Amino acid sequence: MVDTLSPNARSERMARIRGRDTKPELTVRRLVHHLGYPYRLHRRDLPGCPDLAFGKRRKVIFVHGCFWHRHGDSACKLSRLPKSRLDFWLPKLEANRARDAMDQDRLRGLGWDVLVIWECQLRDRVLLAERIRTFLGS
Repeated sequence: MVDTLSPNARSERMARIRGRDTKPELTVRRLVHHLGYPYRLHRRDLPGCPDLAFGKRRKVIFVHGCFWHRHGDSACKLSRLPKSRLDFWLPKLEANRARDAMDQDRLRGLGWDVLVIWECQLRDRVLLAERIRTFLGS
């Protein structure tokens, strides 16, 4: 299948994709702030540079986009593969997934607890708040 955008239009669209301060991440940050938990952003001294780090609790939260990090839930419609250039996208996205797993293993090996929040899980804010409260409270 051929790309529907010109190379310049595709390049411009891809350049707008950010790695931090995304809408899902900002949503989780507002929720955690509302729950009253202090956190640090993007601690570069930790494997994977977690989105939120709670140093005294030794816990981290990653907010993953379902497409970019290959959410494995079959009910997630956001994790679909592109229709074009699978030879490019599949290895790239699988490498992201493998790197995520490796970073989480390294964090756990250093004594940190890890919570991954997927983009599609942001729809139910009540359930999300309870997951975060349970994770940070334990």
